[in-house]
Amino acid sequence: MQDSAAHQDVQSFIRYLQIEKNASSLTIKAYKEDIAAFFAFLQQEGCDYGDQIDTAVVRQYYTHLFSKNYERATLARKISALRTFYKYLKREEKVAVNPFQAAVLPKKQQKLPRFLYTKELEKLFQSFDTSKPAGQRDLALFELLYSTGMRISECTSLTEADVDNATQMVLVEGKGQKQRYIPVGSFALEAVLMYREQGRKQLASKNGGKDPALFLNNRGKALTDRGCRYIVEKRVKDVSNTLKLSPHDLRHTFATHMLDNGADLRSVQDLLGHEHLSTTQIYTHVTKDRLKQVYDKAHPRAEKRED
Repeated sequence: MQDSAAHQDVQSFIRYLQIEKNASSLTIKAYKEDIAAFFAFLQQEGCDYGDQIDTAVVRQYYTHLFSKNYERATLARKISALRTFYKYLKREEKVAVNPFQAAVLPKKQQKLPRFLYTKELEKLFQSFDTSKPAGQRDLALFELLYSTGMRISECTSLTEADVDNATQMVLVEGKGQKQRYIPVGSFALEAVLMYREQGRKQLASKNGGKDPALFLNNRGKALTDRGCRYIVEKRVKDVSNTLKLSPHDLRHTFATHMLDNGADLRSVQDLLGHEHLSTTQIYTHVTKDRLKQVYDKAHPRAEKRED
C-alpha cells in the first residue's frame, strides 16, 4: 500500500462493499488483493493512485497483466475490481475521473462444465467404507453436494441445525450472505443422519465437541474448503485413475441431471442460488449436446451411411 491515505481509502471501500453491496468475504478478499497488486505496480512505475492515473497507465497495466498469462476470467475480475474501486473513489470525490470506466473486459472463455453420469456416481457412492467415521463423513459430503448442488463454501459452513430431517430441507447461506432453502433427497438425508449419529460424534470428541460445523476433519475441527477438495479428489482417485472430479463438478452434475430429467431452468437457478438466469443457461448447452449424441446414436436415419 502506498501511504496512509491510500490505506484509508481502501478500508473505506471495503466497508462500502460490506455494508452497501453486501459482498461476500471471498469477493472482498479478491478485491483487496487486486487493488494491492495494482498499487504495487504503481509504485514500480512511480505513479500515485489518484488523479495521476490515466488511460496510458491503464494500458500499461493491461500489458502487465497479460504478461502474467492469467485466464480471461481472472483478468476480467481484476479489471472489474479496479473499475469498482475507482467508481467508488469518484463518488466520494477522491478522484475526478474513473480511469477504468472505458476499460474493455476480456471475454470469458465459455467452458462447458464437467459432470458425471449416473453409473459413475453409483460406483463412487458404493466405494465408501461406512464402518469408519471418515467414510461416513465422506459419503454424507458427496451425497449432500450432489443432492443439493450447493457450493463447496456453502457446504463447509453448514451446522448440524441447518439440515432438517423433518422438512427434508437444508438452509444454505450463499454469496452476499443470501440465504435459501434447498430440498434434500432421501439418500443424502440417510447418509447425513448416519454420520451425525455415529461418525460425527467420534470426530467431535477429538476436539471436545466444541465446533458446531456439520462436517469435521480428523481433528474434530470444521472441514475447510481445501480439506473438502482434498477429500473429493482422493475419493475419486481411489475409485478411478482416469476420472477427475472437484466439488464444483458435483454442482455441475446436479444441475445437468436436474435439467435432463425435466426440471425447468428457473427452478434450477433458484436451487443453485444464481443471481442471473444467464449463469444457469450454460447447463442447457450440456443437455443439448447429450440429446444430440443420443439422437445420432439412436435414430436410424440420423447419420449418413458410408458408401
